[in-house]
Amino acid sequence: MTHKFMVGQTVDLTPMWLRQAAAGGYEIRRLRPAPDGDPDNPCYTVKSMAENHERVVRESEITLPKRLDPVFS
Repeated sequence: MTHKFMVGQTVDLTPMWLRQAAAGGYEIRRLRPAPDGDPDNPCYTVKSMAENHERVVRESEITLPKRLDPVFS
């Protein structure tokens, strides 16, 4: 199983209709195996600075943060 993201990396949580989550970045805290053994969708423990608890999410539920292009280059 190969994880796309690394511990310490900041990611964005994909918005979902049934999930209430703090806005902003989430730090990857731990790499976890997928509970169903799916090698293409491993899990992560993530934590937002705006929340007191950690979350376990699948790789398909997180993305790299969107970078804003500078107005003046």
